[in-house]
Amino acid sequence: MSHLSDRIASSDWGLLLLRLALAAVCIAQGYVKLFIMGPDMVAAKLFTPIGIPLPLLSAWVVALIEFIGGIALVLGLFTRIAALLIGIVMVVAIFTVTIHASFTAPTGAQINVTILGGILALIFAGPGRLSLTRLLFHRE
Repeated sequence: MSHLSDRIASSDWGLLLLRLALAAVCIAQGYVKLFIMGPDMVAAKLFTPIGIPLPLLSAWVVALIEFIGGIALVLGLFTRIAALLIGIVMVVAIFTVTIHASFTAPTGAQINVTILGGILALIFAGPGRLSLTRLLFHRE
């Protein structure tokens, strides 16, 4: 019987690192929206001024997608679903929040585009072998 490390490819380690890096950003952003600013303030100060529909509901949805989706990325559980939802949040953020700034400005789209690129990689590649999906369901 081969060791687990014999079956793990370098691409699996790369996917784990990608998941962890993206998760750190998503969890942090979701945490701020849920527990520091709070959805009420996110709705009032961030979403309402730029015309996001149903700002309070949208604030809750975005915060939960970022926070819970980030946790899913860490675990490698429901990775493609979490990545898809986070990807949708990033596309909306690019076209509503950062589209008006220079790409490289501090409030520009570069971070959202970078996150979106990593998210798309996870949607296509899946979580890799170092994931709960692999452990629980024997698939990637």
